Amino acid sequence: MKRQEGGSLLWGVIVETEAYSQEEPACHGYRRRSPQNETLFGEPGRFYVYVSYGIHHCVNVVTDRAEWANGVLLRAVALPGEPERVAAGPGLLARRFGIDRQMDGCSACSGQDLWIAPRPSELQNLALVTTTRIGIARAQEWPWRWYLQASRSVSKRAKGDRKPLLQDAYQPNAAWANGSPPTKLQQSERTPS
Repeated sequence: MKRQEGGSLLWGVIVETEAYSQEEPACHGYRRRSPQNETLFGEPGRFYVYVSYGIHHCVNVVTDRAEWANGVLLRAVALPGEPERVAAGPGLLARRFGIDRQMDGCSACSGQDLWIAPRPSELQNLALVTTTRIGIARAQEWPWRWYLQASRSVSKRAKGDRKPLLQDAYQPNAAWANGSPPTKLQQSERTPS
């Protein structure tokens, strides 16, 4: 979720993620620590924002523990009432939510300007696809990408997995945004998304 000027909320459901760890060569923290990737080595629950190819901002959530570079890249979000591909890919996601380097290091749980709220209960029993990561030159074979199979907002489907028909696809409930989305994620309420 993002609080916009005027206080309105821009929100969506994370439908695709990709994991990275300093033990493998595709991670920004692999064999190097720098001012640019310092957040990745910090406390979990913070946003790590970087610029990819000098063009696109990408946002990760730092995971695991401090001093060990681990993060989950947010690859795609489904937004209610918007085109299904508007945030289908890390760069498009960051653009739609107005995410830039100024948000690097911000808490993902604070409820201030940008945060992650608990997933809607309607997602609890929907199937996830586990597959290999994409858009990287090294460690592509690691099966560390996950996406909601019923979503049409995924950036790229696994080989052989067909996009669901429109009438069968998961769509975020626009009514949720009109009064009841959580405003912040409390420590005791954390659930994996």
